[in-house]
Amino acid sequence: MTSSSITLVIPGRNTALTLHACLKAVVPYLGSGLLREIMYVDDGSTDQSSAIAAAYPARVLDAGGLGPGGARNVGWKAASTDLVWFIDADCVARPGALEALQAHLRAPAVGGAGGSYANEVPGSLLGTLIHAEIVARHRRMPTHVGYLATYNVLYRRSVLESLGGFDEVSFNAAGKPGAEDIDLAYRASAAGWILHFEPRSLVGHYHPTKLLPYLKTQRRHGFWRVALHLKHRKQGGGDDYSGPVDHAQPFVGIAAVLATPLAIGERFRPLMIGLWAVLLALQLPMMLRLLSIERGPRALVYAPLGAIRAVWRGFGMCAGVVARMLRLAGSVR
Repeated sequence: MTSSSITLVIPGRNTALTLHACLKAVVPYLGSGLLREIMYVDDGSTDQSSAIAAAYPARVLDAGGLGPGGARNVGWKAASTDLVWFIDADCVARPGALEALQAHLRAPAVGGAGGSYANEVPGSLLGTLIHAEIVARHRRMPTHVGYLATYNVLYRRSVLESLGGFDEVSFNAAGKPGAEDIDLAYRASAAGWILHFEPRSLVGHYHPTKLLPYLKTQRRHGFWRVALHLKHRKQGGGDDYSGPVDHAQPFVGIAAVLATPLAIGERFRPLMIGLWAVLLALQLPMMLRLLSIERGPRALVYAPLGAIRAVWRGFGMCAGVVARMLRLAGSVR
C-alpha cells in the first residue's frame, strides 16, 4: 500500500460557508503525495458550493440530492485507490490527521479507522458544550471499536465494495443527517473487519451555535435511530460511543412531556415532577465529566441542555416508529 493510494471524498449540500476552510486544509496533502485525489460530491446544493470546490484542485461530482450516504457512494465508486478518506464539508483537517489514520490501515485485518474532533467555534457556549461532550465520550473509547462516524474516517475500498457501500434507503435522506455511517460501521464489524479509533487524528468541526437548528438535527437523529436499532438489535443498548443511560433518555423525556398536561390534577403531579427529575439526574454523570474538560460554570448548562435534547430525540423516535408502522402497513396491502 503506497502513500498515494488514498482518495478523499467530501460530500456536501449548501456548504459555501465552510467549504473554503475544509478544502484549504486538505489540498497540501496532494503536494505531499499522501493523497492521489480530492473529490467534492455536491448533493443538490443551491448555493455556490460547486463553484467554490471547482476553484481548488478537486474533482467535483454531482450526486443530485441522494442524501449523505448516496453522495459518499458516488465518491468512493469513482475512486480508483485502495483507501478512501471521508470527511465532512464542515470539517477542517488538522495537521497529521490523515497520517494518524493511515498508520492503522497498515495492518491487513483493519478495515477502517476513524478520528476525533477539534472545535472550530470556541466562542459559542452551545458549540463548546457539544464539543466537550464529544471529547468526554472519545476519551473513553478503546482503540478497537465497533462504531465509527464519517466526519473523519479512512476505509479500505474493498470493505466498501464487499458491503455495498452506504445504505441509501433505510437511514438516509436528501439534505439531512441520517445513520448510514453508523450502519456501515456496524455491518463492517459484523462481517469480521477490525475497526480502530484514533483520537490523535483531528478535524476541526463547526459545531452548531444556535439551539433550535441543533435540536431539529437531534430530532432527525432520533428518527433514523429507530430503523438503525431495529436492524442492529445488539447495539440497541449502547456501543463504544453511547451507553444504556443515553439510549434511555428519549423514552424518559417523552414520558415527562406526556405527564406534564396531566399534572393539572394533583394526582399526577408527583409523577410529572419525578419524571423530569429523573431526566435531569440522567445528565449528571456526563455533566460531571464535562466539568473536568470545560472548567467553570458553563458546564452546568449541560444538564438542562441534555434534558431538552433528550425530549427532541424522543420526538424524532416517535416519528420514526410511526413511519415504520405506516411502511409496514403499506407493505401488507
